[in-house]
Amino acid sequence: MGPGLRTGLPGGLRTGLRWKLSAAIALVGALVAIALSLVVHNAARVSMLDNARDLADERIQIAQRDLADVQIAEHTFDLSNRANFANVKIDDPHLPDELRAKVEAGRRATYVADPPGGSPDIWAAVPIADGHVLSLHTGLTERSTDILNDLDQALVIGSIAVVLGGSALGVLIGGQLSGRLRKAAAAANRVAKGEPDVRVREAIGGVVRDETDDLARAVDAMADALQQRLEAERRVTADIAHELRTPVTGLLTAAELLPPGRPTELVLDRAKAMRTLVEDVLEVARLDGASERAELQDIMLGEFVARRVAAKDPGIAVHVVHESEVTTDPRRLERVLFNLLANAARHGRPPVEVIVEGRVIRVRDHGPGFPEDLLAEGPSRFRTGSQDRAGHGHGLGLTIAAGQARVLGARLTFRNVRPPGAPARIPAEGAVAVLWLPEHAPTNTGSHPMLPLSGDQ
Repeated sequence: MGPGLRTGLPGGLRTGLRWKLSAAIALVGALVAIALSLVVHNAARVSMLDNARDLADERIQIAQRDLADVQIAEHTFDLSNRANFANVKIDDPHLPDELRAKVEAGRRATYVADPPGGSPDIWAAVPIADGHVLSLHTGLTERSTDILNDLDQALVIGSIAVVLGGSALGVLIGGQLSGRLRKAAAAANRVAKGEPDVRVREAIGGVVRDETDDLARAVDAMADALQQRLEAERRVTADIAHELRTPVTGLLTAAELLPPGRPTELVLDRAKAMRTLVEDVLEVARLDGASERAELQDIMLGEFVARRVAAKDPGIAVHVVHESEVTTDPRRLERVLFNLLANAARHGRPPVEVIVEGRVIRVRDHGPGFPEDLLAEGPSRFRTGSQDRAGHGHGLGLTIAAGQARVLGARLTFRNVRPPGAPARIPAEGAVAVLWLPEHAPTNTGSHPMLPLSGDQ
């Protein structure tokens, strides 16, 4: 199988729009060129045959008039050495039957015999005295044949030029249209990734207006409508969480005033859980609003992670493979790290390990792994990291971690650990969350970090 073939895809082979358009124009051009060539060739050939028949008819009439001056013995005709009687015979045995029938009816006539693959034969005949037939047998002249061959050659060259020109035109037009569509797709992907200021219509540019502009305007309108709806949902969520903040705080304060005992502990535990949920929902709403900005500092990543993890849980091992200095927001980085550790502790199994290598932080546990829908779609609010949803939590931890990573300009990925070459049905041996910090600090923050010169570390 060639490298250009791809199997197992619903759409089959994928071909660029420019090549499809070029092939269509080339095919139409080839069909038109062939049709016109056949029409022109046949018209020229018919015209030449008509001229040859007219010439043969004139010559047979001249021969008929000059026959009176020829010495004709009884039933014996000698027309040799006569200039006006070249190719003229009387009672030619090769005379076509169709022409003979017309002449025997007393008519002067011409006839063209066109054998397959051969040169056409031009016949002209006229009745003479005593029931004899005077006939002329010729063919197309060499000049006519040369003219017809030159015409065929010109038609072939013209047809090839039309096909090549149509293909080039198709590539040009298709390339422009394909380029506009690719720009539109790239802009739509940026909108899908959460860049609200991108406009597809502005991205495709161009002076000429076509259906691509209509598509771009429709995508922009759809993106605006979705953005408005998401913003409205975010505001509602934030407003509800904000309104719940005060009564939950009052509930927690009142619970702390209850007399000691098991019921008081249960009330306090649920009140604290509700306060944590409200705070997490507010944080998710702020992250969804894309208004958060990082406060950048220069830190040694390995030392920072080891110190924070030791303060959080001394039992978690931290391995610094390669130390690196990064410019990031320590508070948000700590939030991401703690949420990943909490998710590993809640849904995985010990031991939990943290590995720092350059700008990459890996958090691994030895549990059943992440759910397949999380691996395919990423974190989603109120969807926990447990396969059977038996664990505690509301599914906001990884959502907050992913949102804080976006603010840092980092990339957060998730995967399960399986033996090398093992199929997907084999149970995972653990889950790994990987945080990739950027080489340079994010530039859309409130601060403006000084980037290191080339070669500096």
